[in-house]
This record gives sequence, structure tokens and C-alpha cells, in this order.
Amino acid sequence: MSKSMQDAYIVAAVRTPVGKKGGMFRHVRPDDMLAHVLKAVVSQVPELDLTEIGDVIVGCAMPEAEQGMNVARIGLLLAGFPSSVPGITINRFCSSGLQAVADAAARIRLGEADVMIAAGTESMSVMPQIMGNKVSINPAVFAKEENYAIAFGMGLTAEKVAQKWGVSREDQDAFALASHQKALAAIDQGLFRDEIAPYPVYTHLPGSNGTPRVVEHQADTDEGPRRDTSLEMLARLRPVFAARGTVTAGNSSQMSDGAGAVLLMSEAALKRYQVTPIARVAAYAVAGVPPEIMGIGPVAAIPKALARVGIRQENLDWIELNEAFAAQSLAVMRELDLDPARVNPLGGAIALGHPLGATGAIRTATVISAMKRDPNLKYGMVTMCIGTGMGAAGIFERV
Repeated sequence: MSKSMQDAYIVAAVRTPVGKKGGMFRHVRPDDMLAHVLKAVVSQVPELDLTEIGDVIVGCAMPEAEQGMNVARIGLLLAGFPSSVPGITINRFCSSGLQAVADAAARIRLGEADVMIAAGTESMSVMPQIMGNKVSINPAVFAKEENYAIAFGMGLTAEKVAQKWGVSREDQDAFALASHQKALAAIDQGLFRDEIAPYPVYTHLPGSNGTPRVVEHQADTDEGPRRDTSLEMLARLRPVFAARGTVTAGNSSQMSDGAGAVLLMSEAALKRYQVTPIARVAAYAVAGVPPEIMGIGPVAAIPKALARVGIRQENLDWIELNEAFAAQSLAVMRELDLDPARVNPLGGAIALGHPLGATGAIRTATVISAMKRDPNLKYGMVTMCIGTGMGAAGIFERV
């Protein structure tokens, strides 16, 4: 007999600090980052029997090379999980980490598991090209003009969004500056402290008698936000995707390294372990849009997610809108009339970074941490655009 549908609850969510490409995590493997957050998230429930974990679902946007070979399974074994625990790596580009949360929740709702882990990991330092080690676009893409946009770089799609929705360079730069300012204020107030699992970084330095010495540093702060950013500095940057464009390195998301993990349980597991949940996974939705304006994807996904919960947009208290580009973020906000005060209160990917397939899990940790701090937050959402023309949105309800 099949079990009746049951709710899936989030009991813990953690992340690494996010490093800049070529920055503090440049010598750290993505499977090691994954192992770190997996150990950190289960440590939140010390009494958890790890053999009860039904699956470890890990998002990764470029699952090859150091983050290939089913990085989920490798990461959980490196974390010391029992060999009986399975793992699967999934890919929906930038929403991979959020998709992992949705898939883990679905397994619980269907009664297939009582305990699940969703995660994401990505190192853009070890994957220097956006398309990985070998660009292998299907030549059939170029056979028909309507398919050309499949091969567009994301920056070019941002330029098309900026043009179609009339987002000016000045507005993009102002949005970027605000992202840095909000992120720095959050860091100064320690608002990321509870969600970050500090990562030990080891540096080899010259020592006496030719013997190298190893210095350990606990990386506990996001590396991307810049205190010297100003409108004047941003205005001096040249467009990088179109000669007369408006999208620059300063108003685009940063290439980054990082990982995040989320622990989910059924109501039966909550009772068994006497754990108080933080939030219920209320809904998840994905939708397709034309590839050439992929940045507008959340406009199609958010209404679908809201309808599945049965709430209105104004019921959303906290919105993590991934800042792939200021142009697309502003276009989404204007098209849906999102309240700017509720969008990325602690900054977004322009300041904090965007480690692709890990971002959804990382931003979920931010929403969950906010819900723990503020009992007035009822509904939180993580949403993002997705390469090749999609959008995703996940809604979490405080319990």
C-alpha cells in the first residue's frame, strides 16, 4: 500500500562562506566543500541515525572534472557517512541547489523517505570556463536561427533583458551598489554567522631550514562584498558583453566557490528525534522562457509557486532573488512589482557571489536563518533565472 502524502520540513541549513573565483577557496576541492557542509548540517541533530538518510541529492551546474563522477556520493563518503547512504548529483544549472531541496522534499512527501539531505556545491576556480573543460555545443543549434539563443552567453541575454525592459545602466549600477552595502551591513551585524560553517583553509609558507610551515585560517566570512565600491567606480567599468551595452563586471554576479546543505525530515522523523522544525517546504515551481531572455525566468515561475501554496505575492516576507545580473533582477522586480524592501535584504549575488549549482542551497540557508531570527517571517522564497531559458521558485513556510 502506498503512504498518504506528508509534509517535508527543514530542520537545519548551513553553508560555507562564499569565496571569489581564484580567492580563498582556489585550492579547495568542491567535493571537500560538499563533505564539509554535509558534516555540518547533520551535526545540528546530534542524535540523528545517519543510516536513516534516504538519499543525499546534490546540485552541481558543471558536474565534471573535480566535481564530476557523481560528486554527491563522493562527498557523502568523504564526510564519513555510512556506505549504505546513497547519493545523486542533479543539474538544472543555476537552480540545481534549489532543485535538490525540492526533490528531497518530494521524496519525503511521497513517503519514500523520512530523512533527506539536499545540497549544492560548485567551484568556479577549478572549472575556469563556464562550459567546463570542453565546449561541446550541438552543431544543430546553429542550423535554425530560432535556436541560436541556446548558445548565447548569459551576459548577452542580460543585455537583451535590459534593452527589452528598459533597464538603464544607472539603475543597474545603483542596484549593484545597494547589494554590496546590504551585504556588508549584514556581515558587520553578524547576520550570516548562524548559517555559515567556517571552513579551515591551510596555507603553506616558507619556514626555517627549508621546512615549510602550515598556517590554518578559519574562513568564516563571504569574500565578495567590497567596501570600496561606489557609483563612480561602477560607472567607470566598460560593458563586457556588447560594445554599446550596459552590463558590466560590476553589475553582474561574481564567479564564486561554495557549498550549502539542507536537512529535511518528515513529521514522523521529527517526533522520533524530538526535533523542532524551522520551516515547511510549501511549494516549488519551474517554468520555461525564451532562451535569449533567460533572466526573466522568475516572472514565469513565481506565480506558479504562489498558486501551489495558495497565497498572494504580498504574503512573501523575504525574497532571495538571485542576482545573476542587475538588469534581470530589476526587470523581474518591475514586471512582478516585487517590494524592494523584501528582496535580498542582506544583499545578493552581485556582492555575495554565485557559485552556480550551489547557490540555491546557499540562499535557502539564508532564508532559513532569517526565519530563525525573526518570528514575524511567515513565508520566504528563493528564486532565480536559469540558463537556456528557465526560472525556478521555492517557497518555505515558517512552522
